[in-house]
Amino acid sequence: MVIILNKSMKNIPNKKRVIVDYKNITQDLLQLLSDEYPDGFDGETIYFTNAKGERVEAVPLETEDTKYLVKISAQLVTKFEAFQDDDDDDAADAESDDVADAGDVADDFDDD
Repeated sequence: MVIILNKSMKNIPNKKRVIVDYKNITQDLLQLLSDEYPDGFDGETIYFTNAKGERVEAVPLETEDTKYLVKISAQLVTKFEAFQDDDDDDAADAESDDVADAGDVADDFDDD
């Protein structure tokens, strides 16, 4: 069998491959999951067989130096949704801090 590599494929570094369970997921990975899959993982999951012969569902996630498979479980979905809700709350709080009170704005102008 002959494999032909184009020039762009020669420069691809070997990335570390890591399987992550929800129990061991970091806040950084949760943020990356949220950024990569803002609408959830429906239709984005893959299946693989682990060393015990069990079929495992996971979602792929990639950083500059690592390829992750994040195992999907009910606990991960719950943790992911809670994380996204916290992000949404933080964004809403930041937006409300930027909105000035109408009375404060009116006080900034002088009547001539």
